[in-house]
Amino acid sequence: MKPHRTVFTFEYQDSERARRVERSLRPELDDIDGDRTQATLERADATLQLTVVAEDLVALRAGCNTWTTLTAVAEAAGAATRT
Repeated sequence: MKPHRTVFTFEYQDSERARRVERSLRPELDDIDGDRTQATLERADATLQLTVVAEDLVALRAGCNTWTTLTAVAEAAGAATRT
């Protein structure tokens, strides 16, 4: 078990938007996980929970930066498809 953990909770306007963000992020879970970090993603209705765990604080910071950036891109892409 990795000793460091951060949990992000993202709440969206509706479950459809949360589902779109989830579908954008889920393929990256296996591709991005490395030796020092791992991420998991769960969705319940309009809420996403992203958990990043890491061996050390430097890896945790890098993992958090990566996943929050990917989430922001997924949110922006989802918003762009609605215009």
